[in-house]
Amino acid sequence: MDGFPRIISVDDHTVEPPHVWRNRLPAKFHDVGPRVVRAPVRQMTFTGGRFTPVMGAHGDPGPVADWWIYEDLHRPLTRLDTAVGYSREDVKLEGITYEKMRPGSYSVPERLADMDRNHVQSALCFPTFPRFCGQTFAEAADRGLALLCVRAYNDWMVEEWCGPDARGRLIPLGIVPLWDAEEAATEVYRNAARGVRAVCFSEIPPHLGLPSVHSDAWDPFLRACAETGTVVAMHIGSSSRMPSTSDDAPPAVGSALTFANCCFSMVDWLLSGAFDRFPELRVMYAEGQIGWIPYILERADTIWTHNRGWGGVADKVLRPPSELFAAHVHGCFFDDPFGLRNLDAIGVGNVLYETDYPHSDSTWPHSREVAEEQMAHLSPDVVERVVRGNAIELLGLTEEGLWAGAA
Repeated sequence: MDGFPRIISVDDHTVEPPHVWRNRLPAKFHDVGPRVVRAPVRQMTFTGGRFTPVMGAHGDPGPVADWWIYEDLHRPLTRLDTAVGYSREDVKLEGITYEKMRPGSYSVPERLADMDRNHVQSALCFPTFPRFCGQTFAEAADRGLALLCVRAYNDWMVEEWCGPDARGRLIPLGIVPLWDAEEAATEVYRNAARGVRAVCFSEIPPHLGLPSVHSDAWDPFLRACAETGTVVAMHIGSSSRMPSTSDDAPPAVGSALTFANCCFSMVDWLLSGAFDRFPELRVMYAEGQIGWIPYILERADTIWTHNRGWGGVADKVLRPPSELFAAHVHGCFFDDPFGLRNLDAIGVGNVLYETDYPHSDSTWPHSREVAEEQMAHLSPDVVERVVRGNAIELLGLTEEGLWAGAA
């Protein structure tokens, strides 16, 4: 395909450099806020959808990793966090240091260079240490410090990661204090005033001990998002549970089922009444792929048509779920030929492209080649919309596909 459009990836990741909170929290919190130490890995498992690392003491034998420390949390950097540049066979569950990852994982100039190598113009990046929707801070005991950590992360995201050196090519994605919908709304307004048009949220909040989207508990947050045009971005794993079938299921089971939480979440939203209460609200599912969407829409429409009388949705879901999806929901993919063959059943305007840099599933540095092969049957105007046009519209980018900040 000649002149393939430059990619706007709506799901990449940043590995936060060690200075993020040290530089932005008041000095009195430097010893208790998030910080990095180097220590051995005593044990690390990932079964039944749960990641369980154990940090060794200084001087213990074993492989060494850089660990984020915050309250009782000890979280190592792992090869799964940043696998690009390694062969698939060499990507294993192991702890690593910053020196053992590709610098584009945490450095803006190197990230831009890796984007150039991959035919990527712009990228929206999810967090690593805060986890995909800021669960790390929602689980903290000291809520006052946690709120400062959320604000510090967003300041770093806007001012450094997406700052002048990024030249508009990195698109900010904020986090919010999930434990307080009013404070979350305040943070949405604060960041929207400086041009932030997307915020992380959990695919299934009750898994985090939070209210569901069927309640009105999130209304202040959702109202703020709707009023500011802020997209609610939900990444797989943002409920802190990867899909699995048993406590001893290997990680491959969960990896094959990563779309499942997105599936459950989308049905939740479509049958919640939220889109009728907030007509300007828009949500997106990062890394969930798209091939599963047509059947879910078909089934949800059937339930809405035949069972809404006893199904508890007659008075709050006023349009068929497929209509709500078309107006409010966006699916994101990086490798889904089946979904692309059924694009008409999903909606050309509801699909966004991603590269998942620097994770183990990433198509880097071959994202263009993957897209060209899987989109060969699509017309150039449809390819343009999927690869970049829809992202420009959804995220309020310039015509050139760049983030313009508060301007």
